[in-house]
Amino acid sequence: MIRGLIGAIGLSFMATQALAADPLEVGIGYLRHAGVRETLSLVEQPAENNGVAGALLAIEDNNTTGKFLNQHFTLTEERLKKGDDVIAAANKLAVHDGYIILDLPADDVLKVADALRDRGTVLFDAGSIDDRLREQDCRANVVHVAPTRSMLADALGQYLVWKQWKRWLLVVGSHDNDKLYADALRRTASRFGAKIVQERTFQDTGGARRTDSGVTLIQRQMPVFTQQAPAYDVLVAADESEVFASYLPYRTWDPRPVAGSAGLVPTSWDASHDQWGAIQIQNRFVKLNSRHMTALDMQAWTAARMIGEAVSRTNSGDPKIVFGFIKGKDFSVAAFKGQRLTLRNWNLQLRQPILLSDGRMVVSVSPQEGFLHQFSELDTLGVDRPETKCKLQ
Repeated sequence: MIRGLIGAIGLSFMATQALAADPLEVGIGYLRHAGVRETLSLVEQPAENNGVAGALLAIEDNNTTGKFLNQHFTLTEERLKKGDDVIAAANKLAVHDGYIILDLPADDVLKVADALRDRGTVLFDAGSIDDRLREQDCRANVVHVAPTRSMLADALGQYLVWKQWKRWLLVVGSHDNDKLYADALRRTASRFGAKIVQERTFQDTGGARRTDSGVTLIQRQMPVFTQQAPAYDVLVAADESEVFASYLPYRTWDPRPVAGSAGLVPTSWDASHDQWGAIQIQNRFVKLNSRHMTALDMQAWTAARMIGEAVSRTNSGDPKIVFGFIKGKDFSVAAFKGQRLTLRNWNLQLRQPILLSDGRMVVSVSPQEGFLHQFSELDTLGVDRPETKCKLQ
């Protein structure tokens, strides 16, 4: 009995010593360009803290758990102004932070990945949806939290095919990103048995969008642009550049639904999502930021939570150990989407369900019923292992 009492006192002393020790400090950087992108809709203008607000919420969540494990997480934001050197900014963050969340275009992601390759910094791509970053231009030090264009297109295509809306009129913008999205939609149509009955290109002629394109002009222009099309079930728009797609619903010549860049939109997150406990994080986010949570906010939140989850599971802040766990079979992260998310180890893309939203409600969630896969139904979205061109380096 006396020996047991002595042992209990010893364990209590060790626990007290551990709590008294300095916490494990985990620094996370956040690198993005300053300013916000203009949208056609005034109510969809991104907030100045778009993305980083989600990461800060995740830091709060990480520290809630960290209190019990003697771990402490911090976030350091670096904004790039026009003309700033992205590599210099990344190196500045890497001095103190072993992990950096990137909200950057694809070319900048590659620059940072190559510059930090030998430093052991783990990068989390929260902003770029370019498939090439996961395929021919993949890098072994970049985890991709944002879904790809092919994942978004497949999520939309599965639902349209499930609805038997298999005849698509594809309208494509004239900018490079629009064309990349169109490529993904063509791949989806071929993959799931839809038919693109015709393609049309909407040329961006410039001009002030709101002053030069009043309601009267748009109401006349869009029906004319979409008339005399072959019989189709749904108009699918590829307009990442925000030039025309938002003008299409209710203005097409034929009474048809619109999907893609407007109407029914595939997204990693939506402010109306309230299933699987999502209302909890939505309410917390609104309370902290006085606005709704965007897809970029959620992608940044997920990136920071992936780090927090791995640190708590490994009880280590060493990027090498944490990264190894994230790539392993035992890692998963909960993200209010009905199932835990895991990493595709062949190209470091996060598997995830995709929401289909009409701007007010979540209409559906893909993958859809009946689209089967031998390993994970989530791998029916995007490029699967047998198709990949990625050779991690």
